[in-house]
Amino acid sequence: MISARSRGVVAAKKLMKGTAARMGVMKRVSLVFKAKANKALDKMEDPRETLDYSYQRQLELLTKVRRGVADVATSRKRVELQMNQLQQQANKLEDQARKALGMGREDLARAALERKASAQGQLNDLQVQYAQLQAEEEKLTVASQRLQSKVDAFRTRKETIKATYTAAEAQTRINEAFSGISEEMGDVGMAIQRAEDKTAQMQARAGAIDELMASGALDDAIGPRRDDIQSELDMMSASSDVESELSRLKGEITSGAPKQLEGGANGNSQAPQGQAQPASIPAADRPAEPQDGEG
Repeated sequence: MISARSRGVVAAKKLMKGTAARMGVMKRVSLVFKAKANKALDKMEDPRETLDYSYQRQLELLTKVRRGVADVATSRKRVELQMNQLQQQANKLEDQARKALGMGREDLARAALERKASAQGQLNDLQVQYAQLQAEEEKLTVASQRLQSKVDAFRTRKETIKATYTAAEAQTRINEAFSGISEEMGDVGMAIQRAEDKTAQMQARAGAIDELMASGALDDAIGPRRDDIQSELDMMSASSDVESELSRLKGEITSGAPKQLEGGANGNSQAPQGQAQPASIPAADRPAEPQDGEG
């Protein structure tokens, strides 16, 4: 029996702990949600709209106060009319009582005076009510005037704050535009950077394609197709021209050395003219001709 009770207590404690943990999680979720919502609302809030809404609410309150003053004044006027009617009725009953006494009808005079007393009692009650309504009307009138003054002051301050906020907002946007930290200017800068990167990439690609076409790795789809054999022959011919030019330069250098030696020994300039003919021999003796035939 004791063990069962102990198990029950332990189970109850575990249940309470689990409930407390769930409540703690829900409380944290609620707090996070409220914080996120507050931040989002703060970002969306426009002070100018809030001021306009507050001013609108104050105007509505002022309208209600004025309507209350009008209702109280209407009630006071109605009581005043009732008072006038009762006063006229009392005066009429007094005249009737006087006439009845003059005619020796004391009973009629007594009845008229009783009715007058009843009317006078009602008149006294209406006078008290009239005084209360008049005092209430005066209070509401003073409150309406004070509220009107506050609404006017709030309207002036509201317009001043709105103008200041608008000017500050415009100045901030101008400064952000000049400093380039605004979203619009940032997008423009990124677009310019992307355009420059694409232009450099296209230029590099065009240069690579030109080099490949010049080397023969790529064929021109519009021009005539190049033969690989002819390309090889052209390359060999270009190499032969280079070898021929190199041989000519060697011959000129070889023929120029004896001329400088004879000019220094004899002192005349005719010997170099007689030895200038061998310079053409290396040019005529082109070892590249057999290479073209072999190609």
